Amino acid sequence: MAAYPTMWQQYVYGAGGGYGYGGHASLSSGHNMNTSPQDGYGGAGYAHYYTAPSGYYGNNSVITSPVTYQLQEPPPEHNIEQIKYTVDDLDRRKGGKSKTRNSRKNPSPGPDAQLERVFVWDLDETIIIFHSLLTSSFAQRYGKDASSTCALGLRMEELIFNLADNHLFFNDLEECDQVHIDDVSSDDNGQDLSTYNFATDGFRSTSGNVCMATGVRGGVDWMRKLAFRYRRIKEIYESYAGNVQSLLPSHGREPWIQLRSDLEAVTDSWLSLALKSLNIINQRPNCVNVLATTTQLVPALAKLFLYGLGEAFNIENVYSATKIGKESCFERIIQRFGRNVTYVAIGDGRDEEQAAKVHNMPFWRISSHSDLMALHHALEQDYL
Repeated sequence: MAAYPTMWQQYVYGAGGGYGYGGHASLSSGHNMNTSPQDGYGGAGYAHYYTAPSGYYGNNSVITSPVTYQLQEPPPEHNIEQIKYTVDDLDRRKGGKSKTRNSRKNPSPGPDAQLERVFVWDLDETIIIFHSLLTSSFAQRYGKDASSTCALGLRMEELIFNLADNHLFFNDLEECDQVHIDDVSSDDNGQDLSTYNFATDGFRSTSGNVCMATGVRGGVDWMRKLAFRYRRIKEIYESYAGNVQSLLPSHGREPWIQLRSDLEAVTDSWLSLALKSLNIINQRPNCVNVLATTTQLVPALAKLFLYGLGEAFNIENVYSATKIGKESCFERIIQRFGRNVTYVAIGDGRDEEQAAKVHNMPFWRISSHSDLMALHHALEQDYL
């Protein structure tokens, strides 16, 4: 299977291979992040929720010119076809329709609209800055104060796991992680949960045993109780995706708002830049945002809540690659949406880049603010 070039190669060199639009957002290998965790982070007790760091991007980056953060004007209209992304070519090879510049005028696809493109996003260090705050690699790269940025990361981490424990059953489900929210729905008998008492249903009476890879631990009854929990999580997510304040204690709302503000300031509006692209995709007809993260499913949903991303991703479009890896996770996404659509992978790590190559997906690397700015510009101009 021939591997597609990274989206940066297509953006900078164009479909025809000659140099084109986009030299503004390139990176040198000297800008690699330091991913070695500090000694103090191990004491937080959550290191095992993340896969071992393998570098935020490889030393063999194809782009070698210095970083700048100023977007250039697009080339004259008559040069557009020479440098336009090859995603449209992928659409045509798959039998789909190429997108037009007027396509994004429709606010959302209709219920019977035919899906054309699926954007598969990584979470940490792509949409949000989180893990690199805890390891201080973000501070080292951007000249921030390491102790204060790490403190912000630890405060957010505490909120994430408190929310996961108090509202999303993480104490029950930590060892019974699922790839997708509906993975155990077949064990749900549809019982009304409005008066169901999760605290006394005996689910945790077998907590001494480790959950097996298939999620089976206590037989049919236990699996039904497991399915009840994931159904309730889905209900909570759909009810509070745009109103997470209601899930926080009254004394914790203002500190959370301030923490969000502090994170935006210290990361130079990283999340806001990512949201611009997410919102464009969500407003397009026949396009969808999908999340594939190496964070366990329940903490990942808590992250989406607390970073204000609940409305950016439907819960059915959230996948955890913790158990199966990015390559298998991408395969599951392809099985769901089919092979007649175009997939675009967006991420910062080698895992998702390799998975994209295996599945013949264009890959857009996010390694800096300029990468996010260029992604937004490309989407805004319908190059992507």
